[in-house]
Amino acid sequence: MSKLRNFRRHFSTFVLTRGLTTALLGSAFIYLDHWGFSLFWLNSILGISFLYLLLSADRTIWPVTGFFIGIFWFWWIALSFNHYHMPWAVPIVVIVTGLLYGTLFWAIAFLAEKIPTINKSVAMQLKPTLFTLSLKALGLLGLSYIHPFGFDWFKPELIFVESYFGIQKWQFAIILAGIVLTLWKKQYVYLFLVLFAWQPLSTTAINLPQDIRIVTTYTSVEEKWDKTLHPQQFNTLFTAIDKAIDENKSLVILPESVFPVFLKRSASLMQALEQRSGKISIVAGGLYWDGKTPRNSTYIFTDSTVRIANKVLLVPFGESNPLPDFLSDWVNKVFYDGAVDYKADSNVTDYTVNDITYRNAICFEATSEKLYEGRPRNMIVLSNNGWFTPSIEPTLQKLLLQYYSRKYGTTIYHAVNMAESYIVQNGRTRSIP
Repeated sequence: MSKLRNFRRHFSTFVLTRGLTTALLGSAFIYLDHWGFSLFWLNSILGISFLYLLLSADRTIWPVTGFFIGIFWFWWIALSFNHYHMPWAVPIVVIVTGLLYGTLFWAIAFLAEKIPTINKSVAMQLKPTLFTLSLKALGLLGLSYIHPFGFDWFKPELIFVESYFGIQKWQFAIILAGIVLTLWKKQYVYLFLVLFAWQPLSTTAINLPQDIRIVTTYTSVEEKWDKTLHPQQFNTLFTAIDKAIDENKSLVILPESVFPVFLKRSASLMQALEQRSGKISIVAGGLYWDGKTPRNSTYIFTDSTVRIANKVLLVPFGESNPLPDFLSDWVNKVFYDGAVDYKADSNVTDYTVNDITYRNAICFEATSEKLYEGRPRNMIVLSNNGWFTPSIEPTLQKLLLQYYSRKYGTTIYHAVNMAESYIVQNGRTRSIP
C-alpha cells in the first residue's frame, strides 16, 4: 500500500508539473511583452514548445494545462469585483475561470482519445496514434471559435502574434501538422514543415499621421463616477483639446466614457465640444440615453455638428448579462445593485472624419471578429481599462489588436484610460507622435 501511495503521489506531482510547465510556455508571450522583453525568436520557440508538449501529453495533463492557461491569461477578470466591494469574490472567480478552460482542454483530450476506441475502423486506417494526435490538433484549431458567455479573447494562435510565424488559421494548421507528424513518426525532421508558416512582420518604417492627437487619461473607476470630481476632469479634457488645436492637429481622440454622463443631455458640455469642433474634429466616449436604456457610445464632433455611434458588442456581465432573464435579473440585483444592462446597437458604425473613414469600436468589441467584417482600413478604438489595472489586461488587449491588425490590415488608433495609448499598423504597435 505504501508503494502504491508513493506511486500515486509521484504521478500527481508529474501531472501537475507537466501541466503547469506547458501552461507557462503558452502564456509567456503575454508576460514577456508586459515586462518589455518580447523577442520574435523567443516567442517562436516558446510557441512551438508549448504546442509540442501539449500535443504529446495524455488526457490527464490537458485539463491541468487548461486550468493554468485560464488563470495565467484571464486572472485579471476577477479584479473588477473589487470595484463592487466584493473582494471575497476575487479568488472564486479566478478558480472558476481556470476550471472553465480546464474543462474545455479536458474535453478535447478526452474525445481525442475516446473516439478511436468507438470508431475503430477509421482509427486503424489512419493509425491510432496519428488519429488521436490529429483530433487534438483539430481541437486546438477550433478553440478560438468557442466563446464562453460571449467572451472571445482566447485564441491559441495568438501565441505567434509577435513571432516569425503567421497568425492565419491555415498557418496555425501547418504548424500543428508539423508537430503532429513529428510526434507520430518520432523524427524531428518533420518540424521543418512549420517553416511553411513563416511570415515575419515587415520592419519597414511607416509614416504615422502627424495631424492626429490621441489622448491618454489616468482616471480610476471610483474617480470617474464621483460627480464632485467631474468639473476638474472635464477641464483637463478641454485643456487637452485646446492644446491639440494650438498644435494644428485635425483630429483629437479621447478614451471610452471620458464624459461619464449622458452627454447629449448636457447642454453646456455639448456646446463647448461643438464650438471646438469648428477648429478640430473630436472623437470622445460618453454615455447616451434613448429614453429607455443607457448606451455606451462614441460622440463624433466635426464642423460644429455631432454624430453618435453606439457600441455593438457588450462586455459579458460587465455591461450586459448573458444569462437567461430569470438569472440575469437576480445577478443584477445581488451583484450590481439592480443596475440595468446597457443596450447594444444592431449595426457596426463607420464614420468619416477629414475624408478618412473609420470603423467605430469601444474597448471589448475591438477584440472581436465581427468588428473587422469588410476589412476596414482604419479603426478608432476607445477603451477604459480602469476596471482591470494594474494587470496584464491592457497587454493582452494590445496583442489582440495586433492580431486583428495583422490579420485584416487594419490601422488602429487606440485611446486608453489607465494605460498608454498607441497606434497599431500592420500588426505592430507604434508610439504616438
